[in-house]
Amino acid sequence: MRIDVWSDVVCPWCYIGKRRLETALQGFEHADQVEVVWHSYELDPAAPPVPVERTVDVLARKYGGGVENAQRMMDQVEAVAAEEGLLYRLSQTQRVNTVDAHRLLHLALHDAGAVVQGELKEALLAANFVEVRNVADHATLTEIAVGVGLDAARVATVLSGDEFRDEVHADVAQAGAFGATGVPFFVVDEKYGISGAQPAEVFSQALTRAWSNSHPSLQMVAGAADQACGPDGCAI
Repeated sequence: MRIDVWSDVVCPWCYIGKRRLETALQGFEHADQVEVVWHSYELDPAAPPVPVERTVDVLARKYGGGVENAQRMMDQVEAVAAEEGLLYRLSQTQRVNTVDAHRLLHLALHDAGAVVQGELKEALLAANFVEVRNVADHATLTEIAVGVGLDAARVATVLSGDEFRDEVHADVAQAGAFGATGVPFFVVDEKYGISGAQPAEVFSQALTRAWSNSHPSLQMVAGAADQACGPDGCAI
């Protein structure tokens, strides 16, 4: 079974959603047969590669109420994240572009597979929200990507060109085609969509339902054990 996830590495709810999905998978008996693939979604494609303003200032401008109101919003999200074991430092994060981070995630999937891609996704999210690093900076991205096992030369080639940019745009377009208006957005087994960082129980229900539908159990409608032959012979 496959789970496709659209998210951005600067989306606080995406990291929370990732943790909740992982919690659901921990309790799912067929978790070893589930593949998770991460897809690109740019929340702010116009953001600069070099940070020039804090995220809190961006939120203050977008929603009004000043920095104090934006900080209260961040505090609320940080409290939710802490419940999932994530120690966010949102007030210290800065507005940056994420297209190169997404391109490296495509590289990871292409060259190393879904498991390594998942490790890179985790590292990028942690770098932004916990370590407060610039996930647009090429030196930082290189360190993180090489740290999960990607080839340094391949990483340098991708970052110095436009490879996988079309794949990033295609992911964003596909999210729109599915009707996603924000992230995180999850598609379980190409049949069930989940929007937002829902509780782990919601993911558990979706996993169970998807597995049952793709692996239906046989329902007996008639038959008796004393009217059949088995390894020990036939009852006569």
